[in-house]
Amino acid sequence: MASRLESEMPLDYGDPAAEYRAVREDVGLLDRSDHGVVEVTGRDRATFLHALLSNEIKALDPGRGCAATLLDVHGKVQVLLRVWVLEDRILLVTPPGLGARAVEMLDHYLFSEKVGLEDVTGTLALFLLAGPNALTLGERLAGTRPAEPAWSHAAGDVDGTPVRVVRGAGETGEPEVWLVAAAGAAAALWSAIRDAGARPVGRRAFEPLRIEAGTPRFGADVGPSVLLPEIPSGALVSYSKGCYPGQEVVVRIRDRGHVNRRLRGLVLDGATVPAPGSEVVAGGAVVGVVTSAALSPGLERPVALAFVRREHAAAGTAVAVRVGEAAVAAVVSDLPLSATRDRAAAGPRR
Repeated sequence: MASRLESEMPLDYGDPAAEYRAVREDVGLLDRSDHGVVEVTGRDRATFLHALLSNEIKALDPGRGCAATLLDVHGKVQVLLRVWVLEDRILLVTPPGLGARAVEMLDHYLFSEKVGLEDVTGTLALFLLAGPNALTLGERLAGTRPAEPAWSHAAGDVDGTPVRVVRGAGETGEPEVWLVAAAGAAAALWSAIRDAGARPVGRRAFEPLRIEAGTPRFGADVGPSVLLPEIPSGALVSYSKGCYPGQEVVVRIRDRGHVNRRLRGLVLDGATVPAPGSEVVAGGAVVGVVTSAALSPGLERPVALAFVRREHAAAGTAVAVRVGEAAVAAVVSDLPLSATRDRAAAGPRR
């Protein structure tokens, strides 16, 4: 098992099924310190980001935040972001490995604005508590609970270590709170959270949680070839703000058109987990492709995210996934999968 201080989340902490149950039933602890972090400073920081990102930025007071994306002019996703507004700066949390790239992309649009961009990846410890008791445990540890809505945050303290407590959303489908501290405090903060009762969670448990939540992973389920409306994007977009790169495409699809494929959930028969790139078929034709898959300890069946052509994307549609020479029966599900878990567990409708 990899060390938790390495750049990637460990595969597991000895019992993936128990780690999965901890998130569903109590509280799990995930190390997200592999994520990129960009610090945006300067008097024009909010207006600069507001003009570029897909969500509302200017109206966010310190202590608030949002999820957003930077698109190209064709409406395709260049990076997913979590935006945290502080008194003197804005922090952008990126998928792993994309901190420096995010700085480059933003700097491309920087002209006369008074804005500073710095990749500060590695300077922060980012820990995620997820589960029904996550908010309660976070408040007990840090002495504060962030206000609603998602991505609101507040200063706290864990055993003398200053922390930023952030109300999360979307990673696991359960209540979530991030505890963020200086990287030098990582080991002490990790120990304090564990001692308070959170169970560490590795990738083998996190992946089915993420898939069931319908959370796209950058580089697997979403990336520069994917139109924003092809993925679940309600939390990423403000339709009342001004222009940003790709807005015309996003609004045109919403108002007058449709996308030809959509990211959907699949629940498969059997126990074989399809590899990314496996074909989704119906009526002898290829109608989609699997982007992520894992064995769900909750459903005791494989679950997947897949791009499926719109003609076959309705919940309950029977399809199959090619796994080697076999065609494994599957059913298309709404996202999050937890919303249709009982129906999906009953099997495909034919």
